[in-house]
Amino acid sequence: MGTVIDSHFLALTAIVTIGYQFVFFVITALLKFDKVTDFAGSTNFIILAILTLVLKGAWYFRQVVLTCLVAVWGLRLAIFLLSRILQWGEDRRFDEMRSSLGKLAVFWTFQAVWVWTVSLPVTVVNASERNPYLQTEDVVGWIMWCVGFIVEGTADQQKLNFKSSPENRGKWCAVGLWKYSRHPNYFGEILLWWGIFVGSAPVLHGAEWLVIFGPIFLTLLLLFVSGLPLLEESADKKYGNVEAYRIYKRRTSPLIPLLPSVYGSLPLWFKTYFLFELPLYNRNLPQEGLN
Repeated sequence: MGTVIDSHFLALTAIVTIGYQFVFFVITALLKFDKVTDFAGSTNFIILAILTLVLKGAWYFRQVVLTCLVAVWGLRLAIFLLSRILQWGEDRRFDEMRSSLGKLAVFWTFQAVWVWTVSLPVTVVNASERNPYLQTEDVVGWIMWCVGFIVEGTADQQKLNFKSSPENRGKWCAVGLWKYSRHPNYFGEILLWWGIFVGSAPVLHGAEWLVIFGPIFLTLLLLFVSGLPLLEESADKKYGNVEAYRIYKRRTSPLIPLLPSVYGSLPLWFKTYFLFELPLYNRNLPQEGLN
């Protein structure tokens, strides 16, 4: 089949994303039901990947592989997040939004931008006529995705198991991968989407390289906006006066998994510039915890 609306499916995927997110926005606004929020975001990725693959109709091996990787990631995340929120019963992110239609609209608009932007690499690959032989970038990208997927899935399950245990109520998670990173799930997600980009590199040409904005946008979003800053602030407010937590934070990398003995011995300037230990993540920590 030929391309639809535009040669790279950019307009098509934007329209589909806006429409899909708008439906769930209406459900949330009218029914005050926000348990489907993360499900809507994750499944939107699957829809865009499969839709562009089918509409183009080329079915090149690289296109099929990248589409499957996105679909597997989206399906795993959608099922996990939906089951988690149904188990927990509420999403605290929406405590201040439920009564404000404007704030709710901003959130859903931002989610649509997130989905469309991060999907850019697979969207452009699926729309492309080029089909070079498999290259090193393909294999490296797929390996990055596999490692990131395993890390994210394992970290999510470990934290869910930890928080589901009554004996851990009121404690922070420092088991499994969480011993080596304060946010291993975000490390996995960033790694796997950079893997999707690397795997798309053999196809990209000219202005198509701008799809690198997808993984860059995701990385900046998690590092500076809705990921680490919010969770670090929440944890610091809860446990900032607990000595064991302050020790954990000093000895545990914020993102990239490292042995605590190694990370704890590194100078602060190295942690700041190379390991993302940003001052932003310590604004709510008592000063004695910053030694």
